[in-house]
Amino acid sequence: MHGLINRSIQCFLRDTYGEAAWSDVALAVDLPFAEFEAMLAYDDALTWQVLDAACLRLDKPLNMVLEDIGTYLVSHPNNEGLRRLLRFAGVCYEDFLHSLDDLPDRTRLAVSDLDLPVVELRQHSAERFSVTCHSRLPGFGHVLVGVLRAMADDYGALVLLDYAGMVQGIEKIEISLVETAFAEGRSFDLGARAG
Repeated sequence: MHGLINRSIQCFLRDTYGEAAWSDVALAVDLPFAEFEAMLAYDDALTWQVLDAACLRLDKPLNMVLEDIGTYLVSHPNNEGLRRLLRFAGVCYEDFLHSLDDLPDRTRLAVSDLDLPVVELRQHSAERFSVTCHSRLPGFGHVLVGVLRAMADDYGALVLLDYAGMVQGIEKIEISLVETAFAEGRSFDLGARAG
């Protein structure tokens, strides 16, 4: 597993639940190091051990932890760069949805060896969409639900999301776009501010 994924799990635990939560998880899986390095590769089994330990520590099922990680990746102030990258997809939530097919390729431009699942959007009507994730490892769909929910809030859109399950390694998410301008979204400027 790419170190960036493991590092994201570690930062999610630290930033959301505190240093003690991460320390407890690292101790539970007997990590031989203090933290993950973003640009190294780790055994997939270690990632799952960390996630299992996080679920026990947080007393939450895996799907909720994965969705929370997805939300964290977009909404936490430490991840403003990722939020900005996703917001460049367009001026409204529907534009963002239509950009999902390109997400793995755009990610590889920034981190060439990060292999994200293939994501495909289908539009069934003006307000109904579905997203499929073709992944060698289960769970990315739950992370994507968190990202989709956080981005809807970011754009000010009201959406209903339903994780429809996995069949033969393909995860499916149903999306109902109830209202595109339900609330005021977070501010976004194309140019980053110097500070």
